[in-house]
Amino acid sequence: MTAAQIKILVTGAAGQIGSELTPLLRKKFGPENVLATDIKTDIPPVLNDSGPYEKLDVTNPTRLKEIIKKYQINTIYHMSAILSATGEKKPQLAWNVNISGTHNILEASRELNLKKIFVPSSIAVFGPETPKELTPQETVLKPKTMYGVTKVAGELLCDYYVQHYRLDIRGCRYPGIISYETLPGGGTTDYAVAIFYAAIKYKKYTCFVNKNTMLPMMYMPDCLKATIDIMEADFSRFEHHSNFNIAGMSFKVEDLAAEIKKHIPEFTVDYKPDYRQEIADSWPKSVNDAAARK
Repeated sequence: MTAAQIKILVTGAAGQIGSELTPLLRKKFGPENVLATDIKTDIPPVLNDSGPYEKLDVTNPTRLKEIIKKYQINTIYHMSAILSATGEKKPQLAWNVNISGTHNILEASRELNLKKIFVPSSIAVFGPETPKELTPQETVLKPKTMYGVTKVAGELLCDYYVQHYRLDIRGCRYPGIISYETLPGGGTTDYAVAIFYAAIKYKKYTCFVNKNTMLPMMYMPDCLKATIDIMEADFSRFEHHSNFNIAGMSFKVEDLAAEIKKHIPEFTVDYKPDYRQEIADSWPKSVNDAAARK
């Protein structure tokens, strides 16, 4: 497809990744060719003012198909999800949005013959039994969070639709994403973003995981590049589909705090681990992303 033929729908466009992915796609393919959707009503001006927007609840399959037909959509970036920390507080909501919502996307894509679908996964698919260092592409998937459970199920569901319906579905296991445009919403890796805001505004931060916590992270521009690179790769070469490990860096919280302190000497951090510590402890410290790089 040429750029003019690509008609993109982004779900969860007002989220941490969607809010930066959508403007990038509009710049690449033209504002009129990228439809932003979200269940939120408080949409950032950058989304409202730079191209079309529709309110969409992904658990509503009728509304989803109406929008796809109205805008002649042929490509979807399905970024809508309930993340790990929120998912532990509202597991039923996480299941409904992450499973039913994803199933609706896949079914609509099958029924309406869409060309290409991006469905992201997460390092949340891993659990305590998974190797902690350089976690391999193929490994034990026994998550202990509802978010992780839904992401494992999502990966398997996407594989099913590739194999049985020949849909072109791609995706990757996002690590923690570090960005500044939009605050993260309900993830276990949120501390890696919130710490910067707190340092500048208050010169102190209370962290909900301990100082030795180390998780895979990625800077937003690299996250966006990985997302688009996967979508533009030759599908015939894919040995995996919606579950590519991707990595940027790994660091302890205390190391991040020390780097910030070099710029803001009076900055201090208190550590008061909560239920998110157990989630973080179940995830890898680093992942092997050789399959995605290949």
